[in-house]
Amino acid sequence: MRSRDGNFTFSLSICAIIFSSFCSSALFADEYLISYRYVIKNAILYNESLLISKAMQKCDGTSHNAIILNSQGKKNIAKIITNNSEEFIDYIHKLGLSVEHQEETANYKNDSTTILTLKTTCFKVDFNDNFARIAPLK
Repeated sequence: MRSRDGNFTFSLSICAIIFSSFCSSALFADEYLISYRYVIKNAILYNESLLISKAMQKCDGTSHNAIILNSQGKKNIAKIITNNSEEFIDYIHKLGLSVEHQEETANYKNDSTTILTLKTTCFKVDFNDNFARIAPLK
């Protein structure tokens, strides 16, 4: 588009607005801190906790090994993970968990405790219409 005086500033400003809105939606995603803990005591699930909070500061790192979960149009990461819990827990196990195991035998009684932990990790989450792309930052 060309204005009457021959300047292209109007058309350039429209292109700049469109480009900046596209870049802000495509390149910048929400970041969340996620931690997971799974406790097994004497071969019975004792406790399982998944904690999710929005990052207050920008996380450093690059994203890799993303998982895509069905979001059904929702923008709430906790609900998305709850609806796809089995897939997400399997994904976390593949990322790598720290394992702590204790076993004690006293008076012919064996007590064992195993704790699987995903330390607090920053995840980049891109929300789209029907899915959410979740990737850890390293």
